[in-house]
Amino acid sequence: MSAAPVRSPTLRPHRMKKEESFLGKLGGTLARKKKAKEVSDLQEEGKNAINAPMNPSTVDIHPEDTLLEENEERTMIDPNSKEDPKFKELIKVLIDWINDVLVEERIIVKQLEEDLYDGQVLQKLLEKLADRKLNVAEVTQSEIGQKQKLQTVLEAVHDLLRPHGWTIKWNVDSIHGKNLISILHLLVALAMHFRAPIRLPEHVSVQVVVVRKREGLLQTTHVSEELTTTTEMMMGRFERDAFDTLFDHAPDKLSVVKKFADGVYLVLLMGLLEDYFVPLHNFYLTPESFDQKVHNVSFAFELMQDGGLKKPKARPEDVVNLDLKSTLRVLYNLFTKYKNVE
Repeated sequence: MSAAPVRSPTLRPHRMKKEESFLGKLGGTLARKKKAKEVSDLQEEGKNAINAPMNPSTVDIHPEDTLLEENEERTMIDPNSKEDPKFKELIKVLIDWINDVLVEERIIVKQLEEDLYDGQVLQKLLEKLADRKLNVAEVTQSEIGQKQKLQTVLEAVHDLLRPHGWTIKWNVDSIHGKNLISILHLLVALAMHFRAPIRLPEHVSVQVVVVRKREGLLQTTHVSEELTTTTEMMMGRFERDAFDTLFDHAPDKLSVVKKFADGVYLVLLMGLLEDYFVPLHNFYLTPESFDQKVHNVSFAFELMQDGGLKKPKARPEDVVNLDLKSTLRVLYNLFTKYKNVE
């Protein structure tokens, strides 16, 4: 019997190529995954550095906020502060004010960071408030053009505010960088300087997270940023006087001044003190709306000036909003002038 032929092993080049191709792809995939993991780890390090001291709350942070250059820093608002009712009210009051001022320009602001960063709205706002025209391009699309416009607008703002002692807490980069804290500081200062007919919530503060990169490591600090104090302090009246002492010791006994909040008593009082009849068509005898009350107080202030008094430092809106110190100061000015009148 002849032996069965021995088959030599056959090579399978196609399969080997397949295996080599598979290993090559596997190596490339692993390399890509490793690189992606390094970026992910860096971003995760930034998030952990920021969130760790603030647990259980977390900061809504974009990945680019953790990729900082050496000695660079970023700031962001603690999300808990964003939910504070007074912080929300401050933003709403300022947005409504801007829209009221610019109603004729058909400009509607919905979000402060997105609508004010390029300088266009700020330019129109300042021109309307200051009744002056700024020498800037109307529309600028480039970043350089936007920053040039912002520079011109902010210089005009600084010229108005610095003589009155305002601390400048904003700059071109922070406004253009959509830093909400800087934008709010700027708007509060403008509202106070131009005596906006609004009532800003007092004592609004937010917690701010500051992220810095030092020697390759991210460092975070948490600071409290004060956006508003009291109306009086923001208006520049920092001195304490007899009224402050009175409020310290007997704040519960001063509700009687609320009777002057609608302006009717103030108007009638001026008529009595100056010995004339005030025509009823000049004011609202039974005011119902906020605007009607403001009209009455403003009219009373005009009568006071006609009688030789200086323009009251208080705003009509302060009196209508039941600001007791403002009302008392108005009444005290009347008392000192007419106390010897028989």
